[in-house]
Amino acid sequence: MSDNRQSLSDLGAIADGAPVAETTEAGVATPVVSTMPLRQQEIDKLGRAYATGRRKDAVARVWLKPGSGKITINGRDQEIYFARPTLRLVINQPFGVAERDGQYDVICTVKGGGLSGQAGAVKHGIAQALTKYEPTLRAPVKAAGFLTRDPRAVERKKYGKAKARRSFQFSKR
Repeated sequence: MSDNRQSLSDLGAIADGAPVAETTEAGVATPVVSTMPLRQQEIDKLGRAYATGRRKDAVARVWLKPGSGKITINGRDQEIYFARPTLRLVINQPFGVAERDGQYDVICTVKGGGLSGQAGAVKHGIAQALTKYEPTLRAPVKAAGFLTRDPRAVERKKYGKAKARRSFQFSKR
């Protein structure tokens, strides 16, 4: 009965296109590990990977291609657009986790929000594009939490309040 189940599972694996376990001389089945990534590489005609990154009210459109590590944001270099070093560190985090520092050129356009939100949007877009260009990098980038959009946003102002939660100053007389 167990031989029958084994052969049925092998047939199911063959039908799915998965590799079948190899049987050694001792009759022990060892599974064949596939090196193929689960996802396909997504590249346009120019050899670039495209992704959209979002953070707060900022939206970044990111194109990634192999190169010398130059990052261009809205037609300006990253040192000029993001003057604060902390924002540049945020942008380069996905490359550090994937161990691909200086191997890709990034061209992106970003709209909306402030500089901090824009830096977070660019980071999210770079991480998404990196996994589209190299699907094998998805595991370390996802483990670092860069593929998840940060859902935090500014709380809306309520009526009868000065801001979202702050009340007007109390006056006794």
